[in-house]
Amino acid sequence: MIINHPLLGPRDAAEFTVLGDASLIHRPDGLTASDEDMHYYAYLRDNPAGLHRELWYHEQGDRSWLVVTRNTLTHDIEKVELARDVARAEGRSK
Repeated sequence: MIINHPLLGPRDAAEFTVLGDASLIHRPDGLTASDEDMHYYAYLRDNPAGLHRELWYHEQGDRSWLVVTRNTLTHDIEKVELARDVARAEGRSK
């Protein structure tokens, strides 16, 4: 599978490590979050069939974090964004 890195261009997926659901960008504050919120963040994940946003880490490259929108059934990649840009954009919209 080829990931079209926004800064470096097409890269083999073997260069990356997948963390999981991109909603992990929004980590609860460990000092003020409830035990239930932290439990949900740390252990509970959706496993959707179809389009899904995932966090990918460019471990064997520039060490950037990406949000990859991928179809989990076909592995087709629809969109690749820098995670910092996604976090900033989503932070502004709240």
